[in-house]
Amino acid sequence: MTAAHSSAANRGAAGWKLDSRRVAEDELEIALAGRWSLDENLPSAASLDASLFENLRRLRFGAAELGAWDSGLPTFLAELIKRCAERGIEVDRSGLPLGVQRLLAMAFAVPERELARAEAPGGLLARVGTATLEFFRGAPEMLRFLGEVTLSLGRFVTGRAHYRRAELWLLVEQVGPRALVIVSVISFLVGLILAYLGADQLALFGAQIFIADLVGIGMVREIGALMTGIIIAGRTGAAFAAQLGTMQVNEEIDAFRTLGISQVDFLVLPRILALMLMVPLLTLYAGFVGMLAGLLVSVTIFDIGVFEYYNETLRALELRHFAVGVSKGLAYGAVVAFAGCLRGIQCGRSAEAVGEAATSAVVTGILLITIVASVMTILYYNLGI
Repeated sequence: MTAAHSSAANRGAAGWKLDSRRVAEDELEIALAGRWSLDENLPSAASLDASLFENLRRLRFGAAELGAWDSGLPTFLAELIKRCAERGIEVDRSGLPLGVQRLLAMAFAVPERELARAEAPGGLLARVGTATLEFFRGAPEMLRFLGEVTLSLGRFVTGRAHYRRAELWLLVEQVGPRALVIVSVISFLVGLILAYLGADQLALFGAQIFIADLVGIGMVREIGALMTGIIIAGRTGAAFAAQLGTMQVNEEIDAFRTLGISQVDFLVLPRILALMLMVPLLTLYAGFVGMLAGLLVSVTIFDIGVFEYYNETLRALELRHFAVGVSKGLAYGAVVAFAGCLRGIQCGRSAEAVGEAATSAVVTGILLITIVASVMTILYYNLGI
């Protein structure tokens, strides 16, 4: 064996020891001795003399006199091995204790993941194209889920659906009475805005009394249902997606499949029924609150009597307006529940995926509400309703 060409030694105050010596011009041996523990103020690989690595092609270790050690030793060695890899130096780990070798093998088994920023498409046309392609890729799965929900509703009508009725009433409480506060606040403010906007134009003709017609018909027929649907999409649709997504992460949905229980009947059906029951009622309540806001503006700002406003509202509102509002609320509740449950069932297996599912449920729910609102408005207009 070639004689040692150089040597160096480092000692810790409490007992660790590191010796390095050249066994050849291009080979270095590092001997570890003493106690290598985190409480011993261990060295770092960066503190080693840079001259040790000059003209070096191979590094090996000796641990004949090594005493007790903990995670501080593998940490030091991993840092040293990375420095050697950057310089193209071969490292022989065979002289290390078997436990250290195993820890180092696990540390270097999976390379560090580099989080690269996703490159955004070039322009507006490219972004629109990408969004369109993603929509059509997800359309078959959405249609399949829609078919499963339709079959589940059919089983419910015929009394063959398997679900817990107690959970249905619990969901009804969560999506209905607990949403009254936010629905009240939003509906009242929207009624105020609608009354002020209408009054500004009607005042040109001295027809402020028709504020009652504008607010009453607008809130009962369109805006009450629309605002309630958007509120429920942000509040309840996201909650449904997060609940089912968490169950997907915990493999609870897989357990339902294993037991032969329909996940759509047991998990999705109660949520759809709860929203289909409560959103129409919330829509009527939102219309009533909006009309109260219009009454407040009319009486306090435009000097319209309470009974005048009341009589004009009764004259303007017809049963068909309530029917249109309730039917739209029913449709919005169904699509919000559908979107929330769909994204929850599609959720991945990580905590990050649960957040993405909740966000996607809100976006999908609002998009579906917009589409359904447009279709129903055109349909009712052509039917003269």
